[in-house]
Amino acid sequence: MDARTSEVAGFLLLIEHEMRTQGLWSDKVPTEHDLSSLEPFSVDRLDFEQWVQWIFLPKMKTIVERGQPLPSVSGIWHMAEHVFAQRRGNWKPLLKHFQDFDHLISPAS
Repeated sequence: MDARTSEVAGFLLLIEHEMRTQGLWSDKVPTEHDLSSLEPFSVDRLDFEQWVQWIFLPKMKTIVERGQPLPSVSGIWHMAEHVFAQRRGNWKPLLKHFQDFDHLISPAS
């Protein structure tokens, strides 16, 4: 098992917690059509926070739980910066979690 796995699991929990705190968590499940987007971050069908909640977090949790190899690169922080730069609010804690996740997954980012 990758030595980073427990740290990754911790970041997933932090991201979820901060999204809930910021009111970005939803009980409304997107349609199968929306979840089947082939575009990066499903930008054509989902808001960024929907993609994080319904695609990114479940996939990463499965990887962690099954002990599968971690991705070798992540660009979620840069996407989050782009998305949240256009919104009002204190996004620094959430952005920091995404940044730390990216640095853990791809240290050169």
